[in-house]
Amino acid sequence: MKQASDKQIYFHVGLSKTASTYLQERVFPLFENVEYIHRMYRYNKVFDILSETNKKIILISREFDQQFKSELKRFAAQYPDIQVFIVFRRQDSWIASQYRRFFKNGHIIPFTDFFDLKNDKGMFTKKDLDFSNYINTVEKYFTKKPVVLFYDDLRKDPMAFFDYIASIMGVKYDKKKVNLKSKHKSYSEKQLKALKAVSKIISTRKDNVKYPFLYQFKRFYTNLIRYSTLYVAKILPESWFSSKPLIEPNELKAVKEYYAEDWKAVNEYAKKNNPKIKID
Repeated sequence: MKQASDKQIYFHVGLSKTASTYLQERVFPLFENVEYIHRMYRYNKVFDILSETNKKIILISREFDQQFKSELKRFAAQYPDIQVFIVFRRQDSWIASQYRRFFKNGHIIPFTDFFDLKNDKGMFTKKDLDFSNYINTVEKYFTKKPVVLFYDDLRKDPMAFFDYIASIMGVKYDKKKVNLKSKHKSYSEKQLKALKAVSKIISTRKDNVKYPFLYQFKRFYTNLIRYSTLYVAKILPESWFSSKPLIEPNELKAVKEYYAEDWKAVNEYAKKNNPKIKID
C-alpha cells in the first residue's frame, strides 16, 4: 500500500459515453496546479507518476465499463484512500449510445445481440447496467464513498458541473478557456443505416491483424470507408433508407422500466452522499 498522506488523489473512472472524452480533453487540462494523468498518454505509467510527482493534487481520468471491477481492484491495492468520481447516464440512453458507437465502428449486429434483456446473452450483460453494483465496487475497494455525478446534469448546466468537480478538488480553472462544443460527433440514424448497407458489400470492421504494418493499413482502409460513408449519407434523402429504427423504441422502454429502481437508488445515493459544497 503506497497511499501518500500528503497527496490528494482523485480518480475519474467514467463511465464511457458520459462525456468522458470531453472532460479529459476540454476541462481537466484547465485545472490549475494539478498533476493530470490522461487516459491515453499517461495512464499506463500511472503508478510511476504517482510516486514521482511533486504535485499535491493529482487527477486521474480513465473511463471503464466491463473492466471496472478488475481495474479498480488493481488500483485500490496500492491507493485505497483516493476519491473516486463516477458519471452515470440513465440505462436506456447509455446502452443505446454504446450500441451506436459499436455500430459506427463497423460491428453491424442487431441491438438484441448487443444487449439482450430477455435472455442475457448479449455483449453487454444485465449486470453491466446495474449501476448500484458499480457504486458497491467502489465502496468495497476504497475507503471513501464515490462522488456520483450525472450526464444529464452536465448537458443541462456544464459550467456548474465543472465548478462542482473543481470545488471538491479545491482547484481553480479559467472558465473563459472552456470550449463547450462537443468533442465527438453523434451520427444520425440515416448515417448509421448507410453504413449498414455498405457493410453488406465491404467490411467496415477494424479487425486485428498480426503485423503492425497490416494493422495500420487495415485501420486506414476501414476508416476511409466508414467516414466517407457517414459523410456522404448526410446529403442523401431520407426516402432512400428504411423507416425501421436501429433500436425499436419498445426495447429501450423495456430497459428503462427494468432498471427504474436502480436508477432511483443511484440518484438517492448521490443526494445523500455527495459533498455539499457552496459554489461562488
